[in-house]
Amino acid sequence: MVSTTRCGNGGGWPVIRPGSVPSWLPPPRGQVFSWDITKLAGPVKGKYFDAYVMIDIYSRYIVGAVVHAHESGPLAVEMMKEIFGIHGVPQVVHADRGTSMTSKTVAALLSDLEVTRSHSRPKVSNDNPYSEAWFKTLKYAPTFPERFGALADARGFLADFVQWYNHQHRHTGIGLHTPADVHYGLAAAKATDRFATLAVARAANPERFTSSTPPKILQLPASAWINPPLPVQPAA
Repeated sequence: MVSTTRCGNGGGWPVIRPGSVPSWLPPPRGQVFSWDITKLAGPVKGKYFDAYVMIDIYSRYIVGAVVHAHESGPLAVEMMKEIFGIHGVPQVVHADRGTSMTSKTVAALLSDLEVTRSHSRPKVSNDNPYSEAWFKTLKYAPTFPERFGALADARGFLADFVQWYNHQHRHTGIGLHTPADVHYGLAAAKATDRFATLAVARAANPERFTSSTPPKILQLPASAWINPPLPVQPAA
């Protein structure tokens, strides 16, 4: 069982004690944000830019992304203030244990806003899966360059990629909806439209369908866990 206490924000959220498994089950959008920083290769060997990215783990919507010439806690705080001003203050912010993620400036901001801080376990690489998976999507994209010629180039590329990802990319983890559709509550109506379109197609061309039941569409997940708790084993 995951060892938890209750957070003080009235939401009944579990707070993970230090050293235990971070485990969050958010209701729909805006409640748990995950963030991380990844390196983008600059114009010459040894030169890197830092991309700060924050994602809503339920909708997969990138709520904020910015590139700076270096990594620092104050720059992370600047990004968070802008994100929270636009998307609202979440109940939980999850991150790994990097220098900026555990900095006093970030901790002070989240404490002032009564946001629960959640961190990956030490030396555990898969406790921040949503951010890590998104970085893989970014860096394996066919258009991702080997190097960026300047900071402005990295910023422009990331802004364009985030726009595409949020509004055009159909994510299998959210029923082949776009993150924007889920984040802004449009997915249910679009799912209804999909079902109606499939029904029309079936009526017009029944020979193309192999079963007698109506075609199925992918559903939105009921939840989005970071490390779902293991089932409790019955006592011997």
